[in-house]
Amino acid sequence: MRREAAAMSMSVEQPLWRALTAYRALTAVYAVSIAVVARDSYERPQVAFGYLAVLLVWTLATLPRFTGAARCTRPFLAVDTGLALAGILLTPLADGAGRHAADGPTLPSIWTAGAVLACALKGGWRWAAAASTLVGAANLAQRGEASPNTLHNVLLVWVAAIAIGYVVEVARASERTLARALEIQAATRERERLARDIHDGVLQVLAMVQRRGTAVGGEAAELGRLAGEQEAALRRLITQGPVPEPRTAAGPDTVPEDDTRPQDLMALLGRHADARVTLSGPGTPVELAPHAARETAAAVGAALDNVRTHVGPGARAWVLVEDEPDQVLVSVRDEGPGIPEGRLAEAAEEGRLGVAQSIQGRLRDLGGTAELVSVPGQGTEVELTVPKRDEDGGEAATGRRYPAQAGEGTQ
Repeated sequence: MRREAAAMSMSVEQPLWRALTAYRALTAVYAVSIAVVARDSYERPQVAFGYLAVLLVWTLATLPRFTGAARCTRPFLAVDTGLALAGILLTPLADGAGRHAADGPTLPSIWTAGAVLACALKGGWRWAAAASTLVGAANLAQRGEASPNTLHNVLLVWVAAIAIGYVVEVARASERTLARALEIQAATRERERLARDIHDGVLQVLAMVQRRGTAVGGEAAELGRLAGEQEAALRRLITQGPVPEPRTAAGPDTVPEDDTRPQDLMALLGRHADARVTLSGPGTPVELAPHAARETAAAVGAALDNVRTHVGPGARAWVLVEDEPDQVLVSVRDEGPGIPEGRLAEAAEEGRLGVAQSIQGRLRDLGGTAELVSVPGQGTEVELTVPKRDEDGGEAATGRRYPAQAGEGTQ
């Protein structure tokens, strides 16, 4: 965490601002030194040394402003650049027809580049281009002609300032990206820490409430059942993320009729997983045509309803999904007493069609099969075989729906 804080507080711009501060101080002293050495060549030395006195005082007084972009406001940089332009334009007045006509240095000399670089650090390459263009125009105006040396110096300052401004913009964008990445990393670590705390605390408490409630019985058993359901849901949330919500309000296992995008069967079946129902399957999505996925999930729900109705509300069940190249296999197994021989035919005659229609009928219309294997005293297993898309890429199963009806979850 200390390394992340250091990275957040470090800015690529700060070394540039410190270097610019030193550059301005040194070049101001350099400009004054040149004037002192060449004092006898000035026609109006009072103009030259008056300007340089102002330049030196301004430079030393404003050094604290160059600690960062925040203090270098637009008005301040406008005054700073104006001072550089004034020095360039005053050079012919102080020097007469002397050195400036022979490409000699201007009064501010190379201090002018510091004003342009300050604009580049503050506003990027666009500000740098504007400031360097003004300085170049002032140099050409005070020379009276575009000599090769003057053009060379103007172009050098213009290109260098724009390049530095562009580098600063790229550095700022990189810093923002780094800061965002560090925020995401910190948030991820915090979520992982919370997940560990939940696992070590909340989940264990819920599991204990489930065990104690089941052991005590009565109303405590119902409390234990609810605690077990919440434990399973919370565990699934912190390990797999939330189960996607249905895309329509028509119900949990419905999709728009014109939706041809494949659906993940595991996501639909995940709504049935709780403390009593264990769902196992591939770690990747098991995609089926929308209608096939919906009807398969409904068939599994009907099978689980049978478990709760005929084995008991606290009965355990296991759902296993196998994704094969041309079909999907789903098995629903319980540990109940099994189904007596002939019981399914008797239930169909009595009009209770939970298996005949809700399970076998759905799979038959999908082009698949639903087999029921039951041994008295050893539980029941429902094996569903669902074909995938046909050779043309369309749904392999189309047919009528079987909406939930009263008694659908019974055999």
